[in-house]
Amino acid sequence: MSDEDITLTAGDAEVTVRPGNGGRVGGLRVGGLELLRQGEKFGCFPMVPWCGRVRDGRFLNGATVHELPLNSPPHAIHGTARDGAWRTARTSEREAVITYDLVDPWPYAGRVTQVVTLTEDTLTLTMAVETYDDSFPAQIGWHPWFNRNLGGDDVRIDFSAAWQEERGDDHLPTGRQIDPKPGPWDDCFGMPGGVDVTLTWPGQLELKVASREEWVVVYDEQEAAVCVEPQTGPPNGLTTLPRLVTPIEPLEASTTWTWRRP
Repeated sequence: MSDEDITLTAGDAEVTVRPGNGGRVGGLRVGGLELLRQGEKFGCFPMVPWCGRVRDGRFLNGATVHELPLNSPPHAIHGTARDGAWRTARTSEREAVITYDLVDPWPYAGRVTQVVTLTEDTLTLTMAVETYDDSFPAQIGWHPWFNRNLGGDDVRIDFSAAWQEERGDDHLPTGRQIDPKPGPWDDCFGMPGGVDVTLTWPGQLELKVASREEWVVVYDEQEAAVCVEPQTGPPNGLTTLPRLVTPIEPLEASTTWTWRRP
């Protein structure tokens, strides 16, 4: 099937999926409000086969050293799938299934499948990474750009984390876990019970970002948008906390966004 845009609808919610633009969710409208930023950096893109920065673009698989292009010098950032064209496997009114075949510069053959499911008050994103041959480390995550303002007061971000990954001057975790600090943030937090972050646009909408994963990056150091990024490991996790994709065990993850109007 083609990589043309897909529109899903449920009640007063509408989501646009853009397979041809990195498999991203291009927009999410609830009751006429667009929750995701539009423009150059927009929507919500999949971070796969890694999330955040890989130090110097280098990672190990066993004793084998791999080097990735430095698309955020001096590091590699946010995977390769966001730069490629995904293909549509199937669609219905409320669900889309899209796929992406891992290709160079990622050194291993494999397939990513993303399922986007919409109900009247939830959006669920699910991803799986499979290998065709060799096992390899990988990560899964999502990078939404939520609008800071929907026409009223700015959004409020609420969460309770067990720890914060100490961030070095190179924006990578030092390996130390510290008590969470107040924002602004471009930081990774640990939630062993699962990601649970609430965004509140006062008087307009409340949205909860949840995931069974225990890692989330919160980024609000910009004017127009805030990012809440559930993921399967911390930045540089290909090296520090590898999750192996094997021929008999894919890597799977999901996140659900639930909203309610006041």
